[in-house]
Amino acid sequence: MIHLTNISKQHGSQLLFQDASLQVLASSRAGLVGPNGAGKSTIFRLITREEEPDKGEISCAKKTVIGYFSQEVGEMAGRSALAEVMAAASEVTLLGEQMQAMEVAMGQPMDDDAMTALLERYGNAVEEFEHRGGYDLEARAQAVLTGLGIGPEAYLRPVESFSGGWKMRIGLARILTINPDVLLLDEPTNHLDVESIIWLEQWLAEEFKGALLMTCHDRDFMNRIVNRIIEVAGQSVTTYSGNYDFYLREREIRREQLLASYRRQQEMLAKEEDFIARFAARVSHAAQVQSRIKKLEKIERIQLPVEQRVVRFEFAEPPRSGDDVVRMEDLAKTWPTEDGRDRSVFGGVTGMIRRQEKIAVVGVNGAGKSTFLKVLAAQVAPTTGTVSIGAGVLAGYFSQHSMELLNPESTVFETVQSVIPTGNIGVIRNLCAAFLFQGDDVDKRIAHLSGGEKSRVVLATLLAQPLNFLILDEPTNHLDIQSREVLLEALQKFTGTVILVSHDRHFLRLLVDRVFAIDHGSLLTYEGDYGYYLRKSGQEMH
Repeated sequence: MIHLTNISKQHGSQLLFQDASLQVLASSRAGLVGPNGAGKSTIFRLITREEEPDKGEISCAKKTVIGYFSQEVGEMAGRSALAEVMAAASEVTLLGEQMQAMEVAMGQPMDDDAMTALLERYGNAVEEFEHRGGYDLEARAQAVLTGLGIGPEAYLRPVESFSGGWKMRIGLARILTINPDVLLLDEPTNHLDVESIIWLEQWLAEEFKGALLMTCHDRDFMNRIVNRIIEVAGQSVTTYSGNYDFYLREREIRREQLLASYRRQQEMLAKEEDFIARFAARVSHAAQVQSRIKKLEKIERIQLPVEQRVVRFEFAEPPRSGDDVVRMEDLAKTWPTEDGRDRSVFGGVTGMIRRQEKIAVVGVNGAGKSTFLKVLAAQVAPTTGTVSIGAGVLAGYFSQHSMELLNPESTVFETVQSVIPTGNIGVIRNLCAAFLFQGDDVDKRIAHLSGGEKSRVVLATLLAQPLNFLILDEPTNHLDIQSREVLLEALQKFTGTVILVSHDRHFLRLLVDRVFAIDHGSLLTYEGDYGYYLRKSGQEMH
């Protein structure tokens, strides 16, 4: 379908690929993985012809429709949400208008040759219109919007009234609605809640028949959707047949095999070079020496890929809190609405958070999860009821707003140092490295960091402090898979208490031992891990 053959591409002084090849085959489901800056987004731009390769060929089957969703959705204004989504399929709409014109023309007198030509054109148009889903375009646009959390009551809302995250959903709906032959998705789950992620999983598995190539930080999502992994790393592209977990296992096996081959080759080279060094000056061995020199020149040297170092940082033991960390008594929160009424977010919440528990707060989008955490963190006052913090509890709160509180002029090193002023340079550098800021990265200014990098800085500063109660609102947002694994390991080892909201099911499954579900304003408690919650709430299939 789409073939990239012997591609070479350089950005400035950075060589991204050299003689790299990959294929996007009909109906295939592939995940694109690799470290930041390796060239994943460049692959997308090469396929869409936004960029051209320095060397190599890109071939694409004729009439292939490519849909590309990136994190840059562009300006949206002047239309309703539904009209914005349907506007993406303007070519399909135009094709429908052309079919109507041809149907009118068929009722006019014309000679046989003209009628034959018109019927052929009409047949091709009908075939393409059906293939593009033209007959159910509006119904599909509505279904996709609803699946992504924008229901019928919001179809006609002007797009400019939506926040950035919701505009991302509208941008994703645009691409899904055109029903392309090839779907390129760059981090489609970034701004979605669990319900929307599950809907997208099912849509891709059951409704979408084309080829898919995507990057994604959600490990569960990748495992459920893809059956091939294309790794971009070390100036090359490698394809693995299997899902993300298979790729991790297979990559390790291949790495061990390559390492063994490298060691054998190094031993052989050392012996040959030793022979040459010992007998180079002897005339009696001249022929053998020359023969071995030529042999060495012809050998293709095995290159080991650069391994990204993963630093393990032992966090200081937090001070022990009392056994009762938080007591909630008849807790309720309401927000005033535009019409002067109060909207209940949650109410009647009575319960206890105990020392060393790791609790997930779950619920549909808009259920009040973030508000509940803000009340616990004393960021927002409850409308009624009380929150009593236990003896010796030292709380730390993380939200997306936390990133905005960072000093943009400070470096990563200075920001981490500010929370552990007595720490020596080695300790601070080691902590930075544990959150993937290595070498010169620690000297980057906050203003120049990506969203994911800022998240890692804030999380590093939280875990560096003597806190024993962490309140985390979407700490996995913007983090790539490797960063999520770093955070997961840190929280698994954390001996204090954790309560968090996250839409990463893999993360929740491996971390939490208790679940609070906010459902229609009330709080339901599940005394078990995330798998127990899924079984008891009838969501185990997800």
